[in-house]
Amino acid sequence: MPYDITLVRGQPGLTLHETLERLNAGFDPDAELPLLQLTEAQRGEWDRILRRVSRDVGPVASEEYLYSVTLETLGPPGRVQLDYCGDSASIEVAYRHSGAAALEIMAQAYRIARIVEEESGLTGHDFEVNQPTRTGDPAVAAARLSAVGDWAQRNLT
Repeated sequence: MPYDITLVRGQPGLTLHETLERLNAGFDPDAELPLLQLTEAQRGEWDRILRRVSRDVGPVASEEYLYSVTLETLGPPGRVQLDYCGDSASIEVAYRHSGAAALEIMAQAYRIARIVEEESGLTGHDFEVNQPTRTGDPAVAAARLSAVGDWAQRNLT
């Protein structure tokens, strides 16, 4: 289970939490996931996100799957994965980083989240530490990532 950051397109008149409640209320875990059908505008958002992350963060690999388009960072400080679906996105980081390495990877994850927000209009929130990605402190997220990773190393290996 990775550390997750959630990004969604806010619905008019609703807060982020209300938007998520509405989206989750309509979720059927037994239903087939809808196939990815990005609009022209969403495809443009993805292209801009991909270019900016490559330029501002570093090299990435990108793939298009049936349900999302994905990018993964390549090289140090480690792998950050972004899955984009048009009206939502998620960022995943493995719980194997601690200390300074956790700070470096979470700074990268938050940088990617902010790029997604700027290029797509999605709103990001880190529910692990209950802070928005636009104004949140990556050091707070890194402390959480590090603590969970350290606990897992002590107790699960």
